[in-house]
Amino acid sequence: MKLTSARTWLDRLDRSPHALWLLFVASMMETLAVPIPIETILIPWMLCHPYRKWTIASVALAGNLTAAALGFHLGILAMEQWRDAVINIFGGQAAYEDFQARLQQEGFMALLAVGIVPIPFQTAMLVAGASGYSFVLFMLAALLARGTRYFGLAILVALVGDAALRLWRRYSTPLGLIGVVLFGVWMWFQLAP
Repeated sequence: MKLTSARTWLDRLDRSPHALWLLFVASMMETLAVPIPIETILIPWMLCHPYRKWTIASVALAGNLTAAALGFHLGILAMEQWRDAVINIFGGQAAYEDFQARLQQEGFMALLAVGIVPIPFQTAMLVAGASGYSFVLFMLAALLARGTRYFGLAILVALVGDAALRLWRRYSTPLGLIGVVLFGVWMWFQLAP
């Protein structure tokens, strides 16, 4: 029943004239504030509608890059005035200092690595902007990293779409529950003193 309702929801979403704008906004929100990876939407959408996989990946990437540019400039503009409040919103002082040290040591590769893994990108944006890192290199790292993620999913769907769809149908509920538990654990560690 749950698979049918998820499939019905994805079919309605795919037919909506606003679907791609909603994906663009969701990708921006995931990049700026929401710590839930956009792949939770992309994977089932691409599996259920594989003919749109490249469009879906492109729109998700465009939303991400738009938000990355905003986050970078937020790092420049807001860190001087509201440093503590902004850092607390986007992961805390320890995460900020850890990534700041990593950016100083590894530069472009640090940005590339944090952009590829499905963890929040907010701290990287703030640190890069606040530290005066090159905007062009920052955007290039975001493009390469997030492009690898989103277009990698599209390639995966192209290669093993039917098999992946069968796995998703079989394991979507347990994987969703695991995702919720992991998100809860992550939030607990973020809020714990």
